[in-house]
Amino acid sequence: MTVRTRVAPSPTGDPHVGTAYMALFNRCFAHAHGGQFILRIEDTDQSRSTAHAEQMILDSLRWLGLDWDEGPEVGGDFGPYRQSERKDLYGQYALQLVEQGDAFVCYRTPEELEALREARRSQGLATALKPSDLELDSGEAEQRKAQDAPFVIRMRVPESEGVCTINDRLRGAIELDWSMVDAQILLKSDGMPTYHLANVVDDHLMQITHVIRGEEWLNSAPKHQLLYQYFGWDMPELCHMPLLRNPDKSKLSKRKNPTSILYYQRMGYLPEALVNYLGRMGWSMPDEQEKFSLAEMQAAFDIDRVSLGGPIFDVEKLKWLNGLWMRESLDIDALAERLKQWLWNDQTLEKILPHAQGRMEVLSDFVPLSAYLMSGEVAVTAEAFEGTADSSEELVKRLQFVLWRLEAQQDWERGALFASLKALADAMALKPKTLFAPLFVAISGKTSAYSIPDSMAILGPDLTRARLRQAIEVLGGVSKKGAKRLEKEYAALSLE
Repeated sequence: MTVRTRVAPSPTGDPHVGTAYMALFNRCFAHAHGGQFILRIEDTDQSRSTAHAEQMILDSLRWLGLDWDEGPEVGGDFGPYRQSERKDLYGQYALQLVEQGDAFVCYRTPEELEALREARRSQGLATALKPSDLELDSGEAEQRKAQDAPFVIRMRVPESEGVCTINDRLRGAIELDWSMVDAQILLKSDGMPTYHLANVVDDHLMQITHVIRGEEWLNSAPKHQLLYQYFGWDMPELCHMPLLRNPDKSKLSKRKNPTSILYYQRMGYLPEALVNYLGRMGWSMPDEQEKFSLAEMQAAFDIDRVSLGGPIFDVEKLKWLNGLWMRESLDIDALAERLKQWLWNDQTLEKILPHAQGRMEVLSDFVPLSAYLMSGEVAVTAEAFEGTADSSEELVKRLQFVLWRLEAQQDWERGALFASLKALADAMALKPKTLFAPLFVAISGKTSAYSIPDSMAILGPDLTRARLRQAIEVLGGVSKKGAKRLEKEYAALSLE
């Protein structure tokens, strides 16, 4: 048997370190066994997936050295490797399940679904909806069909109580309660598959032998096991990796830790060090050495050495390891070359000098004027924001609204950024300069700097958003209750 593994990210945002973590372990497992590692783009969510986000995934994985044997821009015998290009295929398999009686057409409206769930909640029952809850009588179903009512295709799941046993490479036999498993949508009303159908069909057709993924997918394993049974296919061996966690043991999130691969690239981390650190997340070398290359990890790789304790992603430890790589693995010439590749190059100077020239009297003025654009973090204090808003609550609100606006921003050119921020200012009934005032401090650590849109364009999205999050935390942060209130207020704004 040829070992074949895959990583299947969704191109809906910044490339996540969790994607790199999964790619690393899948690649090492496949190559340690002389097999192939596949990259598949799961872009079934057409409303959120973008070509730009996909390209960022490809670029960031290549920057880390985590190249793939088959996938987009590489090809292979089992393509296409974008699920949006396999749409018709999934429809055929969904209809096969309907014809077999293992799936059914569901015409239930969102309002009906919520009413059904509420009824179950009121009875103290699990809210997972079963086929008996969802199927209409034949007359009602035919009427809705004649009216061209929207529908989805759902899988059949057991109605009775009991458990489903899942075999996992790291965890052994796991029992999951069938009462918690709902009649999962397989094919959406727009004809696109959900993750569950596309995942199973693609893994089978691409001859994936081992599915190595995060433990958050454990609860989905019964549905996947059922689908393999319905189709009469052999199920790949499952291996659910422990989730990356913040230092406080919570699930790794951008609110508490930078999660974008591109953030670490822009900060000036070495890709070798980041891969090394991710390799230490729940795994160790046989000789317990802390610093090792991708090639060394692959040569010694044994997935059974993975520890199930939630690995802590600690940026300070990553920084220490990165320093070790810089000192021990780079001579002066190599370090100089890395600095040039990173930021100290003609391209960067060409972006900054037009803004600096009018403020310079001697060449040495360039460094203090521009240091914030060539730094990772900036020192920001709450006192620095005095006078930029009428109250600390209003200040946090403005910064949080800007952050949400920029998290949805795809076009990162200066003009697009200005237009986006001006639209936000207009929606908040603020003059642009009033909204920009605290942004100067958050972005530069000073009350004045080069123009905010220009500064953001030079810093890039990841560093810009990270500095805004840092500023919000310096100002006291936003509680869960406060976040819900602000989310409602933000959603009510008239934004294009």
